[in-house]
Amino acid sequence: MINEKAYALGANRSCIRDLFEYGRARAAIVGAENVYDYSLGNPSISAPDYVNRAIQEVLEEQDSLAGHGYTTAIGDLATRKAIAEDLNRRYVANVRPEDLFIGCGAAPELCAVFSALAVPGAEILAVAPYFPEYRPFAESAGCIFKVVPPDVPNFQIDLTAVEAMLTPRTQAIIINSPNNPSGVVYTEETLRALGQLLTKKSEEFGHPIYIVADEPYRELTYGCSTPFIPNIYPNTVVCYSYSKSLSLPGERIGYIYVPQQAADASALYAAIAGAARSMGHVCAPSLWQKVIAKCTHLRPDLAAYDRNRRALYDSLTAMGYEMAKPDGAFYLFIKAPGGDANAFSEKAKQKDLLVVPGDGFGCPGYFRICYCVSYDMIRKSLPAFRQLIE
Repeated sequence: MINEKAYALGANRSCIRDLFEYGRARAAIVGAENVYDYSLGNPSISAPDYVNRAIQEVLEEQDSLAGHGYTTAIGDLATRKAIAEDLNRRYVANVRPEDLFIGCGAAPELCAVFSALAVPGAEILAVAPYFPEYRPFAESAGCIFKVVPPDVPNFQIDLTAVEAMLTPRTQAIIINSPNNPSGVVYTEETLRALGQLLTKKSEEFGHPIYIVADEPYRELTYGCSTPFIPNIYPNTVVCYSYSKSLSLPGERIGYIYVPQQAADASALYAAIAGAARSMGHVCAPSLWQKVIAKCTHLRPDLAAYDRNRRALYDSLTAMGYEMAKPDGAFYLFIKAPGGDANAFSEKAKQKDLLVVPGDGFGCPGYFRICYCVSYDMIRKSLPAFRQLIE
């Protein structure tokens, strides 16, 4: 016998992955240079050169047993110290090594946090548009997943809508800034107002409501900065990944930060560690922990992404496409001409232009494009975009 929920997750494939694989199949037929694949958020800039040097240094400094052996379940102490020092230098945040749990990327980190909060009847809110995998992460943990309607067209947070959805069963609200799929960065004003609302409702309900901050794009901003949310609202749990900031999506390395000032911080940290243990996501890859300890100071060179962002935003808005101007990440979230994003996506496929409908992001009528692609592809794809809106 097979678990039906697990089967459904495996059998019902992701629209994003389907489009990506369709693009690869088409590339084999018409040539990769003739397929304009905006489907997948796979970094297109190389990891900083120092990352490769750090790998060599680790391999040269330590023998094989030390370099590849188990760390402690919660992560190498030297790595946690290095991350804490970097965060404190940047944000004056009073982060301690014991507040950090080294994870195997943001996905299992989020699963562990949701599992730690999964008391009977627990509700997790997500602000649309949101990363589609939040739903299976939360529901697989045993939580009820609820979607806050989007703040169209600006894609900040509709606080009135949030308040209407908060109940005594609400355990957390997950936010993602810079946002996938919109590229919008939540302002400090928005985050402070959200913190004030959650403080009020926590007092009313008699238990803390946490912010779960999913932050793989924290370093990817253009002309602005991303507020460090624990400094605004103490009951925040940060899930961070180096997949985007250092262009290491295949290495699956990041951390969870539980601030010492958060409500029930010690118990919450222990529950997260226990949840990670139950899922087998402890002792993150040893080599990469040691590499990260040497690389916490590195920041991405965003010049190529910014060039792509400006080229697409300026060109598409001039054609008549409507979207919020992205200040972070590497996405544009665009209102579909005619209002049907699925129909638009199908029409675009006929021109070998691959865009992702917004339904899975909780925002029908919009589509996402990822501009972590070559500038040449952007330039060549513009006539197809123009034909689709004429």
